[in-house]
Amino acid sequence: MNIITGKKLPRRTFLRGMGATVALPFMDAMVPALRFWSDSDAGLDRTRLVTIEEVHGVAGCNDWGASQNLFAPAQVGRNFEMNDQNVLKPLEPWQDYLTIVSNTDVRMAEAYQPGEVGADHFRSSAVFLTQAHPKQTRGSDVYVGTSLDQVYAQRFGQDTPLPSMQLCIENIDQSGGCAYGYSCVYTDTISWASPTEPLPVIRDPRVVFEQLFGAGATEEERSRRRQANRSILDWVTEDLASLKRNLGVVDQRRLDQYLEDIREIERRIELVEQRNTSGEERELPEAPAGVPDSFEEHVRMMFDLQVLAFETDVTRVFSFKLGRDASARSFPESGSDRPFHPASHHGGNEERILDFNTISRYRLGTMAHFLDRLQNTYEGDQSLLDKTMIICGSPMADGNLHNHRRCPLFVLGGANGRLDGNTHLRAPDGTPMANAMLSLMHALGVDDLSSFGDSTGTLSLTPPSASSLADMR
Repeated sequence: MNIITGKKLPRRTFLRGMGATVALPFMDAMVPALRFWSDSDAGLDRTRLVTIEEVHGVAGCNDWGASQNLFAPAQVGRNFEMNDQNVLKPLEPWQDYLTIVSNTDVRMAEAYQPGEVGADHFRSSAVFLTQAHPKQTRGSDVYVGTSLDQVYAQRFGQDTPLPSMQLCIENIDQSGGCAYGYSCVYTDTISWASPTEPLPVIRDPRVVFEQLFGAGATEEERSRRRQANRSILDWVTEDLASLKRNLGVVDQRRLDQYLEDIREIERRIELVEQRNTSGEERELPEAPAGVPDSFEEHVRMMFDLQVLAFETDVTRVFSFKLGRDASARSFPESGSDRPFHPASHHGGNEERILDFNTISRYRLGTMAHFLDRLQNTYEGDQSLLDKTMIICGSPMADGNLHNHRRCPLFVLGGANGRLDGNTHLRAPDGTPMANAMLSLMHALGVDDLSSFGDSTGTLSLTPPSASSLADMR
C-alpha cells in the first residue's frame, strides 16, 4: 500500500496480506487537499440499490385484507397513517424514507397457455425484477428478461470490484426441472444478467464474507486461516499500522469502528459454524455450517454484510431473496406457528388472513435492523440510507388464490434525493408494476430507458396534490 503524506488517499485503497484484501470506507483523507472537490470525484454520488423479493404476496392484497388496510394505507399521498396491523408497521420509524406503491399488476407471472396453469410457484420469482414472461422449459434453454438490478449494475456497477451480489435465505440447491415443465432456475433466482443468463445466489454468510474481503486467494489459504482461529484482520496488520500513522484523529476513529464491525460479523459467523458443527441437532440439517438456523439471525447477518459492502463501495448492487416458493418453514418468533406456505392459503378466513399477516409482518420487520444500520453509517455528510434505494415487493398478490393483480411494492431510502418518502402512491387500475419499476430506474439514473418488461409508460413517483386527489374522488 502506498501512502504519501500531503496527498489524498485513493478511494480504492485496500489493506492486503496473505490473500486477504480489505477495502476501506470513505474517510476525510480521501478528500484532495487545497482544491475544489465534489461527491462525484470520489464516486459518492452513486446510489446503492437493494432489491428484495418476498414470495407469496401479503395478506393486505387479499380482498378482505385490502379492506382492512393491511398493506395499502387508507390515505393516498403524503403523511399517510398505518394502522397497527399494517404489514409495514414495524418500519414506521423510517416512514420519511418509505414510498408505498399499491394496486399494480404483474401479469407476466400469469399463465399464458393451458399448460402453464397452476405453475405460479415455479414462474413468479423470475418475473419479479424482469417483468417478463418466462419460457416454459425444463432444459437449459431458459429465457425471461434482464432484471432491474442488472440493468443498473451494467450501467453503474462496472467500476466496483463486484458489479453486483445475489443473496438468499432458503435452500436453492435444486437443479434441472421443477414442476409444470419449468426449470428450477426460474424459482431459484431473481437476478438475470440477460434473458438467458440467471445469476447464482449465495445462501452462506461465510461465502459472502470471503467474497467481500478476499479472505484467502485459495481454499487452502482460507482453510488455514480458519483453522488458525485468526481474524482476517490479523493478516493485514502491517498495512493497517502504516495506514493509521497517516490518518487524522477523526479518520482513525472511523477506521476503528469499521474494523470492529468486520470483527463482529466474523465472530458471529464463527459462532454459528461452531454451533452447527458441534453435533447438536439442527433445525436446518441440510444447510451449510455458516447458515444460522434462526431466520432473523440469518437475515440480520446478510444485511450487515450488505452495509459493509456499501460502506467500502465494493459493490453498489444487491438482490436478496427472502424465501422460496412453497416453503414450509415456520416462524414461531412471529407469534404464529403455522408453516409459511400453508398459512398463505388462508381460504379467505379472516382469522387465518390475520395469522398470515402476522408472519409477513415479522419477516418484513427484519428490515428495521438494516434501515437502522444504513441510517447510522455515514459516507461524507450523508447516511447510507440517504444514498440507497431499496425496492421490495412480490410478483404475487393473494397467495391463497395465486393471483398477480394488486401486488405489493414499496421502496425505502433517499436514493440521493430522488425519492420523497412518506408517500403512498395508488396506481390506476390495470397499471403494470413494470411502470413503477421503469420510473424507479429513471430515478436511479437510467434515464434513456423507454420501456421495461410489459410497461405501458411510467408511474409518477411524486405524490398527487390535495386538489388532484379531490378531483379523483
